[in-house]
Amino acid sequence: MHQTASSSYHSALEFLLSRIDYERATMVPYRRREFHLDRMHDLLGRLGNPHLALKVVHIAGTKGKGSTAAMTAAMLTAAGYRTGLYTSPHLDRVEERLMIDGCPCTPGQFIALLDRLRPVVEAIDDEGTGADAQIRDGFFGPTYFEITTAMAFLHFAEERTDVAVIEVGLGGRLDSTNVVRPLVSVITSISFDHMKQLGSSLDAIAREKAGIIKPGVPVVSGVLADEARRAITEIGRERGSTISQLGVDFDFTYRPPHELDSAAALGEIDFRFPQLNSDGRCGNLKLALLGRHQASNAAVALATIAELRRQGWNVPESAVRRGLAETRCPARIDLVSRRPTIVIDTAHNLASIRSLVETLDESFSSRRQLLLFAATQEKQVREMMEILLPRFDRVILTRYWNNPRGMPLEHLAELAAQVSSVPQEVFPTPSEAWRRIRQLTTPEHLVCVTGSFFLAAEIRAQIDAANGPLGLDS
Repeated sequence: MHQTASSSYHSALEFLLSRIDYERATMVPYRRREFHLDRMHDLLGRLGNPHLALKVVHIAGTKGKGSTAAMTAAMLTAAGYRTGLYTSPHLDRVEERLMIDGCPCTPGQFIALLDRLRPVVEAIDDEGTGADAQIRDGFFGPTYFEITTAMAFLHFAEERTDVAVIEVGLGGRLDSTNVVRPLVSVITSISFDHMKQLGSSLDAIAREKAGIIKPGVPVVSGVLADEARRAITEIGRERGSTISQLGVDFDFTYRPPHELDSAAALGEIDFRFPQLNSDGRCGNLKLALLGRHQASNAAVALATIAELRRQGWNVPESAVRRGLAETRCPARIDLVSRRPTIVIDTAHNLASIRSLVETLDESFSSRRQLLLFAATQEKQVREMMEILLPRFDRVILTRYWNNPRGMPLEHLAELAAQVSSVPQEVFPTPSEAWRRIRQLTTPEHLVCVTGSFFLAAEIRAQIDAANGPLGLDS
């Protein structure tokens, strides 16, 4: 990148990072006055309401929403539609959040978009706080996530996308993305996460997620828990929305790949949905993403495509097959090498940890296994460890440093000792932990890195920065 362009890029990043960022906050006051849609409507109104020009697929859920969004977007791109995809958080660069047909926006586009937004954001700041402070008397100017969401809407509108697949950030009802009028609203799953913000019962969490349902807009739901399903059904009926439900209106069969530590292979799913085609079936679909949970996400994505087809969108079976077979989601049970086998996963709640363990048992055969683990404060860390630790030969604990929400090491180590007698080592940084992994690992090992999105990002960076693709001594 040219020096001037690089300076502009870093200046743009500094401005964005100076904003309030709830992805990095140790406390997220979702139910307080800081979370509402008024700021977002104001910001978008000053930009000409670019979101109103978009045809949108809106996706919420406790887990699986990013993968479901990626698969849905990939099938639409394969069908020839210019497709925007907005997801969060990012692993390496913020531009990853703004994708069109699988390609992130360029640094130049990122700078130009933020140059457009910056004076608008500063005007809102000045009107609410005075020019000398971002916050005064409880006023919050546009946040990091609100700004990146507005950037995505502006980018997709100006690039004339045919459709934009938009992933909710947190919850649904009060999320900054919940200003769109979608073609279809999608809820992938409901489980326990962000309880302090969304509620302590599945009913309460489901009602927050179901806040994305708009009057008369069809809904696709992958929710299986009865309590959560009832809440979504009730809200859908109140708003006059038809609901297609996994296990009721559509279903799937999954055939996992095996012994992936020895050779590459893809899983397969058979999808059943009467609205899909004349016989209501689409069989032997290759699935690049690993795990039964990803097969469930794929079924939700396929039901979403079926709903779009019902509305007149032309997505042939060939595009469906190509999209599912080609979708890659970095750090979602991501097999980054063999001999040794290295799997990086962003699992950070009980449901996703269970899915990870199921997939490791189902699709890998390595008997020597190492775990590298870090966790985020306020998660169900003890319960996650109770599932994970006993199945590994050795556990390496660390704390990620790219976000202040990392759990203090002394607390993590104390919990680990209470949960399991598996040998454990503690290292203050991911780089030191990874050096220890390199010392311990043989070609016969499986190394699993999990516990946090932020740990996954730091270890991927370690691997990328090392000599050779594995980041391991050979």
